[in-house]
Amino acid sequence: MQETKLTVRVSRARLENAKRYAKEHDTTVTNLIDAYLARISAQEPLDEAPIVARISGSLSLGVSRDDYHKHLDEKYGSAKNSD
Repeated sequence: MQETKLTVRVSRARLENAKRYAKEHDTTVTNLIDAYLARISAQEPLDEAPIVARISGSLSLGVSRDDYHKHLDEKYGSAKNSD
């Protein structure tokens, strides 16, 4: 696998926390980032993504996409009518 260099800007507090975590787990910040990026590969099904896991169950199973669009139209007005 060919590697490349990456510059990432994060707060100093986050970086220090990541360094501490890496040291406690006998790894490096680079390895932590690489492992995280590997978990979010494009081939991963969306229903296994961390954000989906956090919001799962927010809506009842009977809610459809049309129900959602109807709700948005009622709350904010139809985009078609905003001309």
